[in-house]
Amino acid sequence: MTERTPLDGVDLVLADLDGVVYRGHEAIPYAVESINTAARSRRVGYITNNASRTPESVAQQLVGLGLRLTPDEIVTSPQAAVRLLAGTVAPGSLVLAVGGEGLRYELLKAGFRITDSASDGPAAVVQGFAQELGWAQLAEASYALQGNGAELPWIATNTDWTLPTARGIAPGNGTLVSAVHLAVGRLPVVAGKPEVAIFEEAIARFGGTKPLFLGDRLDTDILGANRAGIESVLVLTGVDKAKQVLAADPYSRPTYLLDDLRGLHEPYPDIRDGTAADGSRVVTVGSAVVRMTGNVVTVVEAGESRIDLLRAGAAAIWGSGLAIYGLDVAPALYA
Repeated sequence: MTERTPLDGVDLVLADLDGVVYRGHEAIPYAVESINTAARSRRVGYITNNASRTPESVAQQLVGLGLRLTPDEIVTSPQAAVRLLAGTVAPGSLVLAVGGEGLRYELLKAGFRITDSASDGPAAVVQGFAQELGWAQLAEASYALQGNGAELPWIATNTDWTLPTARGIAPGNGTLVSAVHLAVGRLPVVAGKPEVAIFEEAIARFGGTKPLFLGDRLDTDILGANRAGIESVLVLTGVDKAKQVLAADPYSRPTYLLDDLRGLHEPYPDIRDGTAADGSRVVTVGSAVVRMTGNVVTVVEAGESRIDLLRAGAAAIWGSGLAIYGLDVAPALYA
């Protein structure tokens, strides 16, 4: 086993929040201690697609959990949306804001004027998440974007389908954006993950030549990091679990797989790829061994670590070039 850790050579750690640092109002086990340890020797910033809160309120929560940071170390999807908006409409333009405090705060801070009504003739529509959003607000966005507004700029802070909460997984902003999309027959420009605007905002603010992004979702966090050319960690404390990892498409595969953020500081095992006498592919990670014969994936040795078994299974499946729906995968890999 190599002594390399996921943090080796990294000078900037960028962490998602929901599902990585906290779930609801509670810190995820080991997250705070692990990030504080990383921050002793490298810059740490936080990236969130959650558009409902201001950086100050997010920072206050994180400090309350035990992290050491200031509000300017929080990069939000509304900040990325305003960055896109500034390149689209004139300064001080009137904007229809469909969202909560986090979105409205950033629009006003950037000098834009805000309306809640399509009848006021806004120059653009910017849509973000808020728990209190309802039909009336979504309808105003639809009114503005149809008819003569068919070419009106429409920017969504993010399109996450789900949102981790203390009670479970809830509908995310993507469901609200989709409601407007179905009404008007067009799609918005997206600022947050998996698009690169939010990563560009973070890199521009924090610098760094070798960043590492920590996320819990393949379709937003890992896909976005890959698009931005950033190495990534998928930590299995949030939305995506073993089954989703094994089925990940080539664009959504992380650099590292971790059970929790303690793994940032632990040796990351090599993946040893070999061929058996019968021509089968054999992948070994730690003491876990997975065999792939044709389209059949079996566990030879479960080993001492379930995460090593998942790493071996993922390496075997990803390296095969075969689609997951055509494979017979041992349930022990994802149960």
